[in-house]
This record gives sequence, C-alpha cells and structure tokens, in this order.
Amino acid sequence: MGAAGLVEIKRRIKSINNTKKITKALGLVSTSKLRKVREKLSSNNDYFKQCEDVFAEVINSYEEENIYTKSNKSSKKLYIVLTSDMGLCGSFNSSMISHVAEITRNDRENALILMVGEKGRSFARRYKLETMAEYIEVGDLPTTKEASTVYNDAFEMFRKGEVSEVNIVYAKFISQLKKQIEVEQLLPIDKSKFSNIESKAEFENGSDILFDNVVNLYFTSKILNSMIHAKCSEQSYRMEAMEGATKNSDDLLEKLNLKYNRIRQSAITQEISEIVGGAEAQN
Repeated sequence: MGAAGLVEIKRRIKSINNTKKITKALGLVSTSKLRKVREKLSSNNDYFKQCEDVFAEVINSYEEENIYTKSNKSSKKLYIVLTSDMGLCGSFNSSMISHVAEITRNDRENALILMVGEKGRSFARRYKLETMAEYIEVGDLPTTKEASTVYNDAFEMFRKGEVSEVNIVYAKFISQLKKQIEVEQLLPIDKSKFSNIESKAEFENGSDILFDNVVNLYFTSKILNSMIHAKCSEQSYRMEAMEGATKNSDDLLEKLNLKYNRIRQSAITQEISEIVGGAEAQN
C-alpha cells in the first residue's frame, strides 16, 4: 500500500475525528440534561407520593362501585408507551417496544397503543402494533399539561367502553446503572394495591365531584411521574451510548494511526533502499 493508501487512511482518520467531536458533544449535552431531569424527578417523587397517599385514603373510603373501579366488557386493552422523540439513545426505544410486543404476543389484535415519542412509531410498525394516537415533541422536562392530555384521551376510551384496561409502559429510572421497564395498570383501579393505607375520610351524598377531582389528579400525576422517569432513562441511555461511541472512536483512531505510521515507515524504508541500491549500482 503506497501513497494512495496513506491518503485513504488520513481521510478515515479525519472522518472519525469529526464523528468523535459530535459524540463527545452529545454526551456532554445528555449529561447536563440528565442532571436537570433527575432534579425534577427527585422533587416530583415527593409530590407524587403525597398525591398517592391522598388518593389511597379517598379510594378506600369510597365504597360505591364507579366507572374508575368497574371493568367493562371490551376485549381491548390500551397501553400508553413512553418512548423518545430523538434517537442516538442505544436500546432505549427498541427494548420498550419489544417488551410491549412480548406481553401482547398472545393477544396482539386486542392490544391498542397510545405512543408517546416519535421514535417508538417505527419500532411499533415492525412488530405490527396498532397505534391509536401519537404524542410527539414532549420537552426534556415533561409538564402537567402534556400528562393531562395523555390521561384524558386514555380515560375517554375507557369511559366509552372502547377498552377494558388502561396500562402504562415506561422505563423506570432507579440509578445510572439500573433502569427497568415497568408495566402498570391504571384503569380499572385495583383497590387491593392501596389496602395497606388506613382511611379516616367519610363521604356524603354529592361528593362525586370531589372524588373525580382526586382521581384525575392522581392519574395525571402518575403519568407525569412516569414521563419524567422515562426522560431520565432516555438521557441516561443516550449518555452511555455517546460515551461508548467516543471510546470506540478512540480505539479505531489508535489502530488507524498505528497502521498509518507502519505504512509510512515502510514507504520511507523502501525509498532509502532504492536510493542506496541506485548509489551502489553507479559505483
């Protein structure tokens, strides 16, 4: 391999260096975003815990059957799936959709999807999952308004009897090293999940509005908390992916530089040999 080979290697080294700059920058951006969303998750966890305690006390005190606790005859099940709008986050989206595909494998025709995040759509098509609605351009710090929109649409389908269950699927952020996919049933409400909390509240006639407000507040805060968990996991996956890509770039650059130097050294040695050989021929 002569001069042409050296030019090609130099071109590859330049291309990899440019890619490395991008992956390193994206890694730093993800690190910064992860820090911000983790701060929001910490404060939101406290808020959600208070909402959950109030909800548990209310649901245990309200003995009458209602639309939130009573299932319907529909065979359809709804899954709110939280994915990302941006790529370059490793296996974050693919693992989410493959998990949904697995839990719905035996009843695929009755599984409906509310997809949050643009990247989940392409993966859903591969697994032939039917999406009823898609929510894109969710900010790095999800808001109550976005969570409320998702909940209202899901609850409307449940209220009309179009689905018998509403579930949420998201990546729960436990630590930088541990994220796990959670599938939680939202509707109908399973009162046994809150039986460990003692209730002292008493309801009188005409308290349905109060009950509705508490239930809606709880589910909106639950979806918001899940969205923030998902954003933490997304940024964590992206940070790890970019760090891995940067490290791979360093490894590849090291090999290419070594190869470049060997070829260059070989070319110089050959030139010296030719010069010496020519000088000896003249003598």
